[in-house]
Amino acid sequence: MPAHDEKPLVLIPCDHRTLGNHPFHIVGEKYIAAVRDGTDALAFLLPVLEPPFDPEDVLSKADGLLLTGSPSNIAPQHYGGAPAREGVLLDERRDLSTLELIGRALAQGVPLLCLCRGFQELNVALGGTLYQHVNEVPGKMDHRADHTAPLDVQYGPSHTVSLVPSGMLAALTGFAAIEVNSIHGQGIDRLADRLVPEAIAPDGLIEAARVKDAKTFALGIQWHPEWKMRESPVSRAIFRAFGEAVNARKAARSERPHERRRHA
Repeated sequence: MPAHDEKPLVLIPCDHRTLGNHPFHIVGEKYIAAVRDGTDALAFLLPVLEPPFDPEDVLSKADGLLLTGSPSNIAPQHYGGAPAREGVLLDERRDLSTLELIGRALAQGVPLLCLCRGFQELNVALGGTLYQHVNEVPGKMDHRADHTAPLDVQYGPSHTVSLVPSGMLAALTGFAAIEVNSIHGQGIDRLADRLVPEAIAPDGLIEAARVKDAKTFALGIQWHPEWKMRESPVSRAIFRAFGEAVNARKAARSERPHERRRHA
């Protein structure tokens, strides 16, 4: 198949997890399906080896980067936080890969969609900080889900977020406020200087932000638009916009070799 006819490629860094006695690199199926169904792209699962793959090498082959949610938290040393409590799941293999990938992706103009933990990674990579336990912060809601409930209940509407009137999400969706799910224990404390708020929860927690100086689509979202993406107009709009940026990068990368041949 000619290169210009191939689908674009979206990288999804994996979680590193021990199952039984063996290390695995895993990604939730819902993220893979959302890339396939929402962006018209191929999903490529990126193992988080130690040392990591060279970010310049992997991004040179990528048309987009999707950072997923996860049961794990970012190790607090990456943002100057207090040591994590005993029993908190960390994934420093993932941290080692994603925190560098984010900066390189932004520098190269690779479209970036960051969901839940991914949004927190975006904030930390750009110099922001996190609340490790939002439910313990005075004035903040408990944003955690009941993990004993059925998935449809866990991922059902939990609270409203107000969309910033001049923002990307308001323009994409046409709404001033939307209902979102809420399945996170951590959240944004100090927003990185390069990020601009896009959605605010009733308790003031920033639940979405864009990179203000990005060359292309670069958006972080605290909730889970990938969950049953095709059933939600808002989620479809988010993945469609990401997909348009991904396909535009693919088209630009496919044209450059032809231009070099024409000028040879």
